Amino acid sequence: MRAVLFGTGAVGSRLARQLASTDGLDDLLLIDIDTARAQGVANSLGPPARAGTVADATEPPDVVVLAVSSGHRALAEAALERGAHVVSVSDDIDEVKSLLTLDAEARERALSVVVGAGFSPGMTCVLARHAAATLDHVTEVHVAKAGTGGPSCARQHHEALGGTAVDWREGAWARRRGGSGRELCWFPDPVGGQDCYRAALPDALLLVPAFSGVQRVTARMAATRRDRLTARLPMLRPPHPEGVIGGARVEVRGRRGTTSEVLVLGAIDRPAAACGAVAAVAAAWAADDRLTRAGAAGMAEMLDDTAPFLHDLARRGIKAAIFEGGGASTGAAGAAGAAVPG
Repeated sequence: MRAVLFGTGAVGSRLARQLASTDGLDDLLLIDIDTARAQGVANSLGPPARAGTVADATEPPDVVVLAVSSGHRALAEAALERGAHVVSVSDDIDEVKSLLTLDAEARERALSVVVGAGFSPGMTCVLARHAAATLDHVTEVHVAKAGTGGPSCARQHHEALGGTAVDWREGAWARRRGGSGRELCWFPDPVGGQDCYRAALPDALLLVPAFSGVQRVTARMAATRRDRLTARLPMLRPPHPEGVIGGARVEVRGRRGTTSEVLVLGAIDRPAAACGAVAAVAAAWAADDRLTRAGAAGMAEMLDDTAPFLHDLARRGIKAAIFEGGGASTGAAGAAGAAVPG
């Protein structure tokens, strides 16, 4: 596999390490506006990782991975023209919308553009698909996340909380004010219960096309009172170099026969590490033509059988859990977790 990675920040450096450990990797070209940073990451990894520019790609790559803070659409178009699959970790709602418009071009070229291949969206999309496999019909999907992967991710989450949330309700898009709709969501320990709010998150854009006839899809993020009060102002203090332990939670409601079911799955890890693992596995699957379809879509559309994908993530240390007992309710305390079979 020949891979090109744009961006070597907190998430990109973790992603580079995950790609470097992928079986069958022949070449990994690291590209960053901060050339010294890219060179430092390449030096720490050793061959076949190397730093450079687009001109240093001696052969067309099999996959291009995007971990930069902006400009994903232009980079994805250039990658498709070179015959490469694309994996983007962006959770910016505008970036996601623009990438999804590449669906027709990617299909025509028989290539995949994996959109939102991070922790949330990304891991959450995989968990939603995994839960849906046990149901006859999915009626609702509710996603919540806590934590950030690095400075760029923290700034994006800050802006998202001050933006406009996009939910899917009864067959139509609903727009709500970011920072509204407080809901107590429980994540696997040690994250535990967190107050979560609406924000400009792209999850619904990726999940609605994946589940025909779904009635409601929502997404929330954990935030403090100070986060909400300052969401429409510049960040008052510099973000952490890398976020602390974070969590992702997916609640899937639907029917199995005549019975209504509620399944709740979650995961915890450092968001940058989890994002890197999800994107690296997605890149390897794209290069091996193991994804479900060509085109531009989220992970929930790109996978039919999620068990092998979760198994690959578990080998990299990223594991998911099923909430048992009282955990089926969004605000239920005392939920126990059991490992998701992969």
